[in-house]
Amino acid sequence: MIGSNPCRKLRTTFADAPERPHADTDEVDTIAWRMHPGNGLLVQTAAHTGMRWGELTRLQWARVHLDHDIPHIVIDAKDRALHEINGRLELGPPKTSSSARLVHLPPFLADELRQHHHRAPNTRFVFTGPHRTLHRRSNFRRRAWLPALTGNPHHGWAPLNQNLHFHDLRHTHETWLVKDDVPRVLRLTRLGHKRKDINDRYSHVTDRMVQAMLDTLQTRWTTDGGRTWRDATDTEQDPPP
Repeated sequence: MIGSNPCRKLRTTFADAPERPHADTDEVDTIAWRMHPGNGLLVQTAAHTGMRWGELTRLQWARVHLDHDIPHIVIDAKDRALHEINGRLELGPPKTSSSARLVHLPPFLADELRQHHHRAPNTRFVFTGPHRTLHRRSNFRRRAWLPALTGNPHHGWAPLNQNLHFHDLRHTHETWLVKDDVPRVLRLTRLGHKRKDINDRYSHVTDRMVQAMLDTLQTRWTTDGGRTWRDATDTEQDPPP
C-alpha cells in the first residue's frame, strides 16, 4: 500500500517545444575568436564535430589520432563523460550506448588541434579551464560563452545570437550536415544517436560518405571562417580585438 497516487505529480503538455537556435559558420568563427585560444577551439570542435559538452571536456589526447590518413577522435564508453552535478565534477556513463564512436575531423580542425597540443604539450586533457583544471560548464558559460555572445563595445563587438546555448552547437552541426546532403545514417553515427528505423539498420557508412562530409566541412570553414590562433599563446590574456 502506498500513501498517495504518484500520478498526481505528473505534468503533461501537448505544446510543441520551442525550436532551438543554430549558428552559421561565420557566427561560430566569431564566437570562437572572441575567446582565449583553448576555449575558442573547444567551440570550433563542438560545432564541426557535434560532440557533446561532456565528451569534449573529458577528451584525452590519447584518444585524438591526428596522424592517421583520416584524423579522428575515439569516443570510448570506458572513458565515460564529464558531468557537473550540484557543483561537483563527476565521471559518469555516456548519454547512450551509441555515444561510443569515431568522430572524423576535417583537415583544418586536425591542424588546429595539432597547434593547440604544441602550445600545451604536457597536458592530459585536450580542453581545460584555468590552471589546467577540468572545465566547469557554469564557469565556462559565465566567463567565456556569455561575454562572447553579449559583445563588448570597447572591442567593437556587437551582440551575437544571444539565445544560443553551447549545446546548440550540436544542433548547428546537424543543421550543417542536413544542408550539405549528408546521408542520414552518417549523421546518426556521427552524433552518437541510436538507429531506430528499419532503413537505419540496413544502411551503412562508407569511406566515400565520410570523405564527402569532411570536404564540405572544410569548404565551409575556408569560405566563411578561416581565422586561427596560430600566433596566440594558451594563457589568460585579453581577448583579441
